[in-house]
Amino acid sequence: MNDKKQTRRGPATDNVAKLTIKQDSTLLAAAAALLPDHKPTKLKSMLRHNQLAINGVPSRQFDLEVHAGDQLWVNFDRSFQIFSHPRIRLVYEDNDIIVVDKGYGVLSTAAGKPSDDTVFNIIKKYARGFSPKANVYVVHRLDRDTSGLMLLTRTKQARDILISNWNNMLVERKYIAVVEGNVPQSEGTVKSFLAENPETFEMYSTDDKKIGRLAVTRYRLVKQGKRFAMVELEIKTGRKNQIRVHMHDLGNPVSGDRKYGGHPSPINRIALHATVLSFIHPITRKVVSFSSPVPDNFNKML
Repeated sequence: MNDKKQTRRGPATDNVAKLTIKQDSTLLAAAAALLPDHKPTKLKSMLRHNQLAINGVPSRQFDLEVHAGDQLWVNFDRSFQIFSHPRIRLVYEDNDIIVVDKGYGVLSTAAGKPSDDTVFNIIKKYARGFSPKANVYVVHRLDRDTSGLMLLTRTKQARDILISNWNNMLVERKYIAVVEGNVPQSEGTVKSFLAENPETFEMYSTDDKKIGRLAVTRYRLVKQGKRFAMVELEIKTGRKNQIRVHMHDLGNPVSGDRKYGGHPSPINRIALHATVLSFIHPITRKVVSFSSPVPDNFNKML
């Protein structure tokens, strides 16, 4: 049975319900099933006014695909706050986690002096639109010029659970990269210990496990072009610059990655994108999976 209850969506006077969707359908159909006392015209009006949200993300798309187990959030009094940013897309949120799709050129967190233009600060500001004391916590970072999926949490408890058990809770983490040259095999694994040069802050591979941390990158050739190749990469160990170092070690540096042997890219960025993120939810203990499409200009390079 679904009970109406207050959430942090809006002030305490808002009448907000969180209802569990019973079967795969569309947003409008799910709303009609869960709110049988609301006429179709009323539901369509609520949809237009951003009063319906799936897993915390408001949507006006009546035919949005929803699935059994998803939560329909309904604000009976007013519109939900809408997240909007030119370089960050909100993919999913609930009471515990937030998943975003980060654009290239955006820092995950401040490096050195504080900056408002980081994923952390932008999402924290968004969260504090619901509660002035709200906070967010970063679970893993993406390099500034790497785009794609990034995970944050709303609570320290959720963050601590994920970080302390990350290797066991991570189900799948994949990237797509456009690399230089011809990839020698259709698939393979690059394995090394990664260490950091204290003077240049560059990462490098070593066989000495006393100074480096184990990193394993699995790759699969997606498409080979004349100058570039597209590869899918899967990692379990998220070391700093891991993929970039390992592609350099393979002899196929990521296009645009001049720090690790690459040349300037025709798309004026490092061609690396975090496309799949699947993990065990820290509170519900259910597997949650997210995907982000490959940037169009990656395909154009081939």
